Amino acid sequence: MITSLNKLSIVFLSIFLGFVFLNPTDGFAQLDSSTVRNLLEERDEEIKDLLGPKGTEYTQEQRDTLKDIINGVIDYRTMAQQALQATYDTLSEEQRTEFVDLFSTIIRDQSLNKLDIYRADVKYEQIKVQDSSATVKTLAQLEKVRTPVSYEMKYDGQSNQWVVTDMIIDDVSTAGSYKRQFQNVIRKKGYDSLLETLRKRAAK
Repeated sequence: MITSLNKLSIVFLSIFLGFVFLNPTDGFAQLDSSTVRNLLEERDEEIKDLLGPKGTEYTQEQRDTLKDIINGVIDYRTMAQQALQATYDTLSEEQRTEFVDLFSTIIRDQSLNKLDIYRADVKYEQIKVQDSSATVKTLAQLEKVRTPVSYEMKYDGQSNQWVVTDMIIDDVSTAGSYKRQFQNVIRKKGYDSLLETLRKRAAK
């Protein structure tokens, strides 16, 4: 149920997240498309430098660093809320925290499965910033395969950084895909069944 979705979304999510781990010093200065573009390109160079040439072996410390960079800016709570819909409102704060933790653990653990994908060439076709929201349209190319990927982002004033709330791959919303699959399980088997599935996946 979750495996097929993760194979698609995590690959392209990871490409982008590796490029946009932003740590701005001036919140207002970051609400600008040119600033976002510069930061994205700088992170593109940094992640590729860390990866090194194809076939490079990584220490556990390097893998941990890659995992942190790749997953550092995803807004797991927002994506979880979108996926669970009305069910999210029925959960206690403790239950919400557990779900978000499981959700993020699964994505983080799988984000290093295919490191070569982070070597994709990314063309930034459009970056639109409106207030504290941004839409980034890119074209990712790995070898001869080109994939259009768009990202919905918001500026988090508390952490002073941009975070990803959704990615659209070939016109398919990742948040929407999680929503459809999670809601299908909840409708047929209930929330507890979905939670147990996530627990087992996170424990692997």
